[in-house]
Amino acid sequence: MQRMGMVIGIKPEMIDTYKRLHAATWPEVLAQIKGSNIRNYSIFLREPENLLFGYWEYHGDDFAADMARMAKDPKTREWWTHTDPCQTPLATRAAGEQWSMMEEVFHAD
Repeated sequence: MQRMGMVIGIKPEMIDTYKRLHAATWPEVLAQIKGSNIRNYSIFLREPENLLFGYWEYHGDDFAADMARMAKDPKTREWWTHTDPCQTPLATRAAGEQWSMMEEVFHAD
């Protein structure tokens, strides 16, 4: 299992929309997340900085392949047409990233 964290900005005027979307996440999207070997997925909001922090645990063997399969899923792609306009990717993100992946520097059980 690999713990993964990521961050992205959120447009202040879209916070309510983003919360509303995630309060009723589509079952197909949830199934795709699970099918991509992602568990214990949470998204946190920090205001007034307007940042979203995402955390999940990856239980697969090929993260790149699982993410590529997710990116090809039609229902997930449709979901992203609703969520992406709410977000402001960081200027420093890596090429091809929407959310900026973070390095884990500490963990305690």
